[in-house]
Amino acid sequence: MSISIVDHPVAAALLTRLRDKNTAVEEFRQRLDALTFLLVSEALADAACVPVPVETPLGPAEGSRLEPMPAIVPVLRAGLGMLDAALRLLPAAPVGFIGMRRIETPDGVGHERYLESLPSVLENRPVLVLDPMLATGGSAAEVIRVLAASGVGPVTMVCALAAPEGVAALQGSASNVRVVTAAIDSHLDERAFIVPGLGDAGDRLYGLA
Repeated sequence: MSISIVDHPVAAALLTRLRDKNTAVEEFRQRLDALTFLLVSEALADAACVPVPVETPLGPAEGSRLEPMPAIVPVLRAGLGMLDAALRLLPAAPVGFIGMRRIETPDGVGHERYLESLPSVLENRPVLVLDPMLATGGSAAEVIRVLAASGVGPVTMVCALAAPEGVAALQGSASNVRVVTAAIDSHLDERAFIVPGLGDAGDRLYGLA
């Protein structure tokens, strides 16, 4: 598994505003959108391209296009807050959805898949999975298993934040996955939230925090 940390001053500034507990919902949405744009740009840095001739107003030029076009799969619910930014970069991308529910039990935190809606064109296609937080890695591993069953190409997890525990879990269960994130934080607390983190990304996106 490979990990890319987007070490960019704008990404750091955006993440700072996302971390701030006083950041209002509208700004939280805007900052996550802007950070996603940077993260997806990094995730596509080595995307496969084919040459394409183009006619400019002043003459011919050599251009390129992404081929194959990556697919985008936001993990519901919080991943929806990252989708618009990804589609601005990849407006022709096929989009699928996987819904994962966090379940807290006396034995710890688990995850339940409650939705799977994937396009039929995923075979051998690179996929960008959008989820703001890579915490325990349990939901990410399940999403990757679902995608693998569809015969996808390389998978890139695009996350605002990651925890060492989540990274380690993916290394053990999905060694061919790439993770692109703005930071790897200290640890998970007893409730499996990332510390210092930014709280519950879904609750903050949708005004529930």
